[in-house]
Amino acid sequence: MLQPSGVEWTDPECPVARTADLVGDKWTLLIIRDSLDGKRRFSEFERSLGVAKNILSDRLRLLVDRGVLSRIPNDRGTRSEYELTSAGRELFILILSLRQWGERNAFGADERHSILITAATGEPVPRLRPLGEDGKELLPEETVLLKVSHSSK
Repeated sequence: MLQPSGVEWTDPECPVARTADLVGDKWTLLIIRDSLDGKRRFSEFERSLGVAKNILSDRLRLLVDRGVLSRIPNDRGTRSEYELTSAGRELFILILSLRQWGERNAFGADERHSILITAATGEPVPRLRPLGEDGKELLPEETVLLKVSHSSK
């Protein structure tokens, strides 16, 4: 479980808000995307993202502190590489969801974009859809948020 110190929660009882507090920054999400794509070295992230070194250093440090990445020595022991932790690998679903939303909503009909495919088949990854217990797609209006109740003390 991610329990970073020093994080001020936007909404302490909301999982969406806490996740945004932990990984909601643009550069952070793109580092996670690149990590899922196999990048491990500072120089690889820097080349891919074109981000300033100080921002990249800060975001990598935060991701390590927050338990999303771990720092490991490289083969030669000269520099660290970054590897997704199990919590970091779980963010694949978030990144995939953002990708699929972007494919549908952030590009014009004639604009080209990258496509994530399944390695075994070469086919595009199927669209994510939440399913109810009956196997049918679960729509937002079919859900209810149960908030934490506060008892007065």
